[in-house]
Formats: sequence, structure tokens, C-alpha cells
Amino acid sequence: MNDELTQTVERLAATAALLEQAAARLDERQSIVAAAEASIDRIVATVESRESELEAKLRAAEQKIAQLEASATAGRKTLPVATQNLLTKQGVAVESIEAGALDAALTSLSMEQRFAVKAQLLRAGLLS
Repeated sequence: MNDELTQTVERLAATAALLEQAAARLDERQSIVAAAEASIDRIVATVESRESELEAKLRAAEQKIAQLEASATAGRKTLPVATQNLLTKQGVAVESIEAGALDAALTSLSMEQRFAVKAQLLRAGLLS
């Protein structure tokens, strides 16, 4: 009976040692998880602060684009003097250019000169 009791005590001691090791491993894992959570919290805070900063930059860029688009459409609509003189000599009114009248007026010019005149009219916004 004494031997049985001794064996039972030894088994209980071994089990207690295993439980202590398991508890120690659980503590280690818990500290690792806590460190990871703290690191994740710092990352989330950084991302959130950067997100608001980027949103502000995006709003500023969108406003700048809107201003540039508004100023581009409000530009001067004038032609170079040589182009105005050429069109006037051909009897084309610069204020109201019709495609047929423009083509008829430009027939005496070379193809390159026609393209140049039409490009200037497009830039001035007088031809669509």
C-alpha cells in the first residue's frame, strides 16, 4: 500500500510539473499576444492619421484642379493678327465662322496652312 501511495504521489508531482510548464507557456503566449495587439494598435493609429492627411491633400488637389479647369475655360478667345487678316480678306467673319465658309476661304492655302489656321481657331475656341 505504501508503494501505491508513493507511485500516486510521484504521478501527482509529475502532473503538477506538467501543469506548471503549461501555465508558463500560456503566460508567454499571452505576453506575445499583448505585444502584438499593442503593435497593431500603433499601426492602426498611424494609418488613420495618415488617412486623414491624405484625404486633406486630395481635397486640396481637387480644388486646384477645379480652379485650373475654370481658368482654362475662361481664357482669351483671340486669333493671331495674320489669321484674322487672312480670314477677313476671304470674307469670313471671325465672330461667326461656319464650316462651309471656312473651307471655301481656305481652298487657296496649302494643306499645312489649312491645318494651322484651323488649329488656331480651335485654340481660340472659335471652332468646334
